[in-house]
Amino acid sequence: MLRSSGLRRFATLSALVGWFALTAQFYLSVQLGIANGNGLLGGVVAYFSYFTILTNLLAAIALTAGALPDRAAPPWLACFRRPGVITAITASIIVVGSVYFLILRHIWEPQGLQLVADVLLHYVIPPLFSVYWWWAVPKQVLRPAAIPRWLAYPLGYAIYALVLGAFRGRYPYPFVDVIVLGYPRVLLNSAVILAVFALLCLALILLGRLDQRRRAPGLG
Repeated sequence: MLRSSGLRRFATLSALVGWFALTAQFYLSVQLGIANGNGLLGGVVAYFSYFTILTNLLAAIALTAGALPDRAAPPWLACFRRPGVITAITASIIVVGSVYFLILRHIWEPQGLQLVADVLLHYVIPPLFSVYWWWAVPKQVLRPAAIPRWLAYPLGYAIYALVLGAFRGRYPYPFVDVIVLGYPRVLLNSAVILAVFALLCLALILLGRLDQRRRAPGLG
């Protein structure tokens, strides 16, 4: 798939923002882990326990793939150019921003570099990646039948977070905190988020079809 120079420039700038935010948060997580007596490894484990980090990491990789010329991307990176992969990441990053804005932003007040990383990861990258999706993805190839496959990522994360939390004795998000809420409530919360993710995927597919219809009268 040929990529315009404008799309590559946008992807490059967005990728740089994403990698900066991820690097800043990694530094802060390691520092916090050391300060809390959990050491370097504890900080690294905590960093990779968050859906926010993992999803922003996928977004940064996809943007990096989009920034490269078509022939320069290695096969493993080229897979992040697939319309389905980009769409699944888009739905995931929208979940990141929405859940943070609606639920998580009220429970803490980040300062300094943490505030910068927080804003970039939750408020800047989601719209940037959504614009990239709109620009880069050929919407006609998206099908609702792919949604169950796209659900593998958030479902896999939910299992990962619960297993890791059981070993660590702490959970990355309050709505999956088994110690406080218990498994029935946590499983219900997880099911709701998965349902929202599926609806977002469907909304993106329908939005793409509406765009095709809007453009159709102008086609030869």
